[in-house]
Amino acid sequence: MEKLTLVIMAAGIGSRYGGLKQVDPVGPNGELIIDYSLFDAHRAGIENVVFIIRRDLEKVFKEKIGHQAEKHFQVSYVFQEMNMALPPGFKIPEDRVKPWGTGQAVLLCCSAVAGNFLVINADDFYGYEAIKKLADYMRKVKDEPSHYNYALVGYRLGNTLSEHGHVARGICRISEDGYLLDLRERTKVQKFADGIRYTEDGQTWQPLSPDDIASMNIFGLTPSIFDELEIRFQNFLTNPATNLSKSEFYIPEVVGALSREKKARVRVLTTEDQWYGVTYQEDRPWVQAGIGQLIQSGRYPQKLWE
Repeated sequence: MEKLTLVIMAAGIGSRYGGLKQVDPVGPNGELIIDYSLFDAHRAGIENVVFIIRRDLEKVFKEKIGHQAEKHFQVSYVFQEMNMALPPGFKIPEDRVKPWGTGQAVLLCCSAVAGNFLVINADDFYGYEAIKKLADYMRKVKDEPSHYNYALVGYRLGNTLSEHGHVARGICRISEDGYLLDLRERTKVQKFADGIRYTEDGQTWQPLSPDDIASMNIFGLTPSIFDELEIRFQNFLTNPATNLSKSEFYIPEVVGALSREKKARVRVLTTEDQWYGVTYQEDRPWVQAGIGQLIQSGRYPQKLWE
């Protein structure tokens, strides 16, 4: 059985949330969302974990998350900073305040990942079924001469929105046989009284269906992604159309582009599990209640790792 690595993107600043949401407890004994993902990964047979974090948060992250994880996994750390993986001679704009997004984050893991791997967000609760299905799939696949073989888990869009403001979601278009045709990162998706809409310019709103499939940054990838990310990150940074002060380089956009270009075949796995996420402080009670229900139904123990 091929050993898989779980890459957890935990370098987000949490600006809309108002703090370091990765270390806010949601479980009955102080468990974090990331603790449940690690618990599910362990149950799914994953042995290696790579945390992508900010260097200034290393101490608190290791205290609250890393040391516990090291009891159950082979753990590595990758630091995401603004000045990493840049083209020679590239100058960072003075008003740039944060790193370049999830695409840069995954690219920086190239030396920490040996084989096929899973990628998730630290602040999303995906559920055991999602992680298990993705892990089982990625153990079986390898790239072929004609294309890469990737996967993602898709959730019903209507089940992934916050009641308290806009969120970013990767909207999928899927073939009849369950493969990705297109994936577009929509950075402002919001629930309104009369439906779900998104905007890219802050003025014009386009409709979305609650039954659309959303990618929640839970991907199964092979090491071939690293060469693609390197090339596309350089292109992103040198493209005159890129707003270098604010734009981000998103992993869903790269996966979507590779699918459109027929360079990658991306299997879309679905799950009946409920997704939970904390974008805003006001989301936290909802997540706590949902996890409480999962514990009551026996899906998780009252205290993890016992």
